Amino acid sequence: MTTKLLFWGIIVFLVGTLAIGLWAAKQVKGDSENYLVAGRGLVLPLAAATLMAQSVDSNATLGNTDLVAEFGFWAGASLPIGLALCLFLTALFFAKPMNRMGLITLPDFYRVKYNHLTEVVASLLMVLSFSFLLAGNLVAGGYMFEAFLGTSYTAGVILLAIVVFIYTASGGLFAVAYTDAIQVGIALIGSLGLLAFIAVNFGLEIPADTGPLAFAQLTDPGAGAVVNWATLLALGLGDIVAIDFMARIFAAKSPETAQRACLIGCAGTLIIGIPFSLIALSAPQILADAGITPDGPILYALIDGVVPPLLGLIVIMAILSASLSTADGAILGTSSVIAHNIVGIQANDNNAAGDRLLLITRTMAFVITTLGVIFALKVPQTGVLLLLAFDLGFAGLLVPLAGGIYWSKATWQGALSCIVLGSLTRLIFFVLMPVTFGIDNTLLYIPNDIFTADFDGFPTLISPLVGLTAFIIVSNLTGGNKATRERARSSKREAQIYRG
Repeated sequence: MTTKLLFWGIIVFLVGTLAIGLWAAKQVKGDSENYLVAGRGLVLPLAAATLMAQSVDSNATLGNTDLVAEFGFWAGASLPIGLALCLFLTALFFAKPMNRMGLITLPDFYRVKYNHLTEVVASLLMVLSFSFLLAGNLVAGGYMFEAFLGTSYTAGVILLAIVVFIYTASGGLFAVAYTDAIQVGIALIGSLGLLAFIAVNFGLEIPADTGPLAFAQLTDPGAGAVVNWATLLALGLGDIVAIDFMARIFAAKSPETAQRACLIGCAGTLIIGIPFSLIALSAPQILADAGITPDGPILYALIDGVVPPLLGLIVIMAILSASLSTADGAILGTSSVIAHNIVGIQANDNNAAGDRLLLITRTMAFVITTLGVIFALKVPQTGVLLLLAFDLGFAGLLVPLAGGIYWSKATWQGALSCIVLGSLTRLIFFVLMPVTFGIDNTLLYIPNDIFTADFDGFPTLISPLVGLTAFIIVSNLTGGNKATRERARSSKREAQIYRG
């Protein structure tokens, strides 16, 4: 690939992204609600595009292709399929009721349904998990700039962080939504364009027992079934409680718009993600025939050695778009949670209070971006950071969300027990496991003789069950408590106020 073309192509893309984000900042108008939930006015195309963009990250592109090439279709395709499943389930069960509540951030739900303590504990867990998510996408960008622009990994991470911070901190969800719409369009063109090129010029050859119909990958533990199911469930269920997803649900113009946007986003995620999986099945043989030995992500090797320069540039921008669109959501989501739910700045009709929430959120955006950069430099791996982020939400936060909407006996004691025990169980498993989703645990591993790589995948399945058990038992034990009943009545009144 022509280095000059790639360099200027990426520069133009980044400058264009900044320009769109800064232009969108005009719509904030000093109003924190405009900044955080785009004035609750996202129309269907924007809402669908930004949901789709949040689900397509570096894990669903680079991680997807590497896993498919090494282990088979379901090892990598589980990533986009899991993310699409998340949007489908959200459309069925959560989009309408959550949009009607008129919340600003996802932790608001835990306060409205339960109490302030539950809100704060849930917020801390979300901030931790999304710091990992941000770092994972900065890692992908750092490696990309190192591979194709000749920068150092550190310089690549910092450059990407600066760009995404500037337009996110300036324009909030308006900037995120408009840039996401452009980025998801590029990702769609890059994915389908690369699939067409490979199919026409090389054919889509599927090695035996590795393709979409090789269902042993979902039934045989020896073929990776446990890890593949863990991936599907961690993303399909754990991502429902993602603060960036829910911010877009809150920002949709109506409950019906939120639901339809999720369904369109579901289809779009599959259309973008599955082609990368199909390409990866043929990639090892294509590279071998060309005499190319991959040194890094297999998709990078294809782009550098096989794909025409212009198409390669589009695919590079598609991968970069995936990282940017998820990183901006992580920055905005975590900074708003810190300012609104942990620090406790409320948005109301008082302009001074609104301005203060806006100021604190933008300040926290800088803090979160800095933290993401530190994580990315300390742990230069995408997979461990990204999947751990989704696992924590699946283990501790999903059950209280679903229970708060659909189970009348849910109590704050049960919710808090689930959040603490579910997430703590998952963290304990994490530090005791040498691998996570087939990736070496270089973040924090305590050597032991109890858990081996053969147990990989089971922590994802066990931890939510611990949380669910705690939620049911403790809620039933505390449901007759007078104070709990009064809290439930208060929650209903507060929810009615939120709904207007």
